[in-house]
Amino acid sequence: MPIQSNKPSSRGTGLNPSGRFSTREDSVFDDGWGFEEVAPIRTELRTEKARRIITRNTSPDLSFDRSVNPYRGCEHGCIYCFARPTHAYLDLSPGLDFETKLTVKPNAPDRLARELSAKGYTPAPMAFGTNTDPYQPVELKQNVMRQCLDVLRDFQHPVMITTKGALIERDLDILSDLAANSLVSVGISVTTLDARLCRQMEPRAPSPERRLKAIERLADAGVPVRVLASPMIPGLTDHELEAILTAARDAGASASSWVLLRQPFEVAELFRDWLQACVPDQANKVMARIRESHGGMDYDSKWFKRMRGEGLYAKMISQRYKVAVRRLGLSESGPNLRTDLFHVPPRAGDQLSLF
Repeated sequence: MPIQSNKPSSRGTGLNPSGRFSTREDSVFDDGWGFEEVAPIRTELRTEKARRIITRNTSPDLSFDRSVNPYRGCEHGCIYCFARPTHAYLDLSPGLDFETKLTVKPNAPDRLARELSAKGYTPAPMAFGTNTDPYQPVELKQNVMRQCLDVLRDFQHPVMITTKGALIERDLDILSDLAANSLVSVGISVTTLDARLCRQMEPRAPSPERRLKAIERLADAGVPVRVLASPMIPGLTDHELEAILTAARDAGASASSWVLLRQPFEVAELFRDWLQACVPDQANKVMARIRESHGGMDYDSKWFKRMRGEGLYAKMISQRYKVAVRRLGLSESGPNLRTDLFHVPPRAGDQLSLF
């Protein structure tokens, strides 16, 4: 079984298993000589010229049908991230590569403007942060997400953002403009209130306290905020559900949602290894609860079951959530975003209308 003894500091995993499409296989094993201390691994950033930027989906258990992802990979390094397997499409590992070998799409704002301008385009909320976090650390210098928001503001197009990144506060000027016209909602993911556990699971994401502060600042600026108590990890973080919802409500969140831990493809192996390395005393209990909630498997990808699980334990989490939401006065639906304000702004050189 792979081991994490050589996990680099401030990274989610030390494993770098080959992706499921790779023709080669790499593995780490203990040969009896122990492991040398691993030097810090720098993040590599590559560029991609996107041919299209709006991704469509027809998933019946999602609340949106279109999304934009300015980045591939995510430096936050969350060990449980369900997006890790997407790195296999690049012939990179869903392990360490996912959090250290990133791709940015600098032409995303231009492509977004072009696709929104297409004849016959019909507006509906555009989702950001559905795969990797648009406010991960590299966004500080790249500014791709901010430029995309500029485009959406110009078009008066509704947008839904999901993030753990406190960097979202940088864009409060644009977000507050959008919020004034009911064109934006933001979801802040809070997985645990335990700072030590957060550091182990989400090594480069902001602390729980910092995320709550981001909720407060967004709410103070008039931006509707949803707390995402996600993923709930049975036997590890699910006991914090009510505390997370309460802390977020007190910070200014007006809506909430939750999702059970998802472990598609390579994520299951990485997460099991992380449990043994970081919380060995709880590892067996956690995996037993997870399998109990997924029909005896590490993960069940069937529609509707993948988000909520099944069985007694998953049902208990769902019931606790509903009771807490009613008690705290949190909405489960969030605000209705407007689409009637959408328009294609004039570009330089366009002929002005006479009417």
